[in-house]
Order: sequence, then structure tokens, then C-alpha cells
Amino acid sequence: MDHKKKSKIFILDTSAILSGKPINLDNAIIVTTPGVSKELKPGGRDYQAFQFLIEKGLAINAPSKKSINKVNIVSSETGDKDRLSDADKEILALALDVNKDKEKKAIIITDDYSIQNMVHVLHINFESVSQPGITKKFKWTYQCSGCGKKFKENIKICPICGSLTKNIISHKENIEKRK
Repeated sequence: MDHKKKSKIFILDTSAILSGKPINLDNAIIVTTPGVSKELKPGGRDYQAFQFLIEKGLAINAPSKKSINKVNIVSSETGDKDRLSDADKEILALALDVNKDKEKKAIIITDDYSIQNMVHVLHINFESVSQPGITKKFKWTYQCSGCGKKFKENIKICPICGSLTKNIISHKENIEKRK
């Protein structure tokens, strides 16, 4: 039986680039998405760091529509959909696309806790940059700040009493570190 080691594909989100931490490019395949590149405006140190990464081999790949749809469905189920930017959803979807190849393993580099919450649900590997990784995964819901009614979907104003709703944790569960 062939136990060939999978190629690691490191997928950088915006927080990894903005961290200012050095990213080791030696023998690494690193990618990001068009959404991340749009979040980095020309000029300044962060944009220069991004341009340096591109010069050193950072590829910009768009995820498939099928994987974007899966991220949208799962993030609706966990309550993360409104907590994730379009760029965050692209990062997660690109990792799903990479992991479809049996010879590749996606590793998202992020300090974003909403992305980290989703990677545990989607069974994607991640590494944090500056912050410790999450230790619990959450399921979010919305609750009226007036009458306390809970809603699965993001309703800004309660149809019962007219008060504003807020995002709350409806369920949390300990997670185990994956290798």
C-alpha cells in the first residue's frame, strides 16, 4: 500500500496577511482568494506585504460555486453566515475544493474565530497566526433583547415586540485538536 504524504496547501485569509508575522514560503504552496485581495487596499504596509507574498509565489484562486453554496448552507445551520465576510466564505470554499484532491490537504491560516468555528464543522485543518485557536465550536442564533424570543434567521427587529435582536450562542461544544 502506498502511504504517499499529502501535499499541504496553505490558504491565507486576510488576518494572516494583516498579522505582520512572517510567513515561511520555503517549499510551501500558498494561496488566497480574490475576496482577500479585494480587502487589501493599495498603499500601506499591509498591501506591500501582500504584494511581496505574490512575488514569492502566493497564488490567487477562486473557489467553485458548489463549494461556496456548501459553505452558505453549513454557515446558515451554525448561525455563522452573517458573521462571515464574502472573503471568509471564499477561503472556506477554496479549502473544500483543495481537499477534494486526495493528494492534497488544505490548511487555512487564520486568527478569525468565525472561520475557525466553521473549519471544525467542515473538517478542514487550520493554524492560527497570533492568537490561540478556539477550544469550543459554537452554534449561533438571534434573540430579541426585549421579549427574549429566539430566531434561527437574522431578523434585525423582533416582529413580536419591535425590539432589536442580538446574536447569541445557542449551543457550544468542546473541540479536539486535529493534526
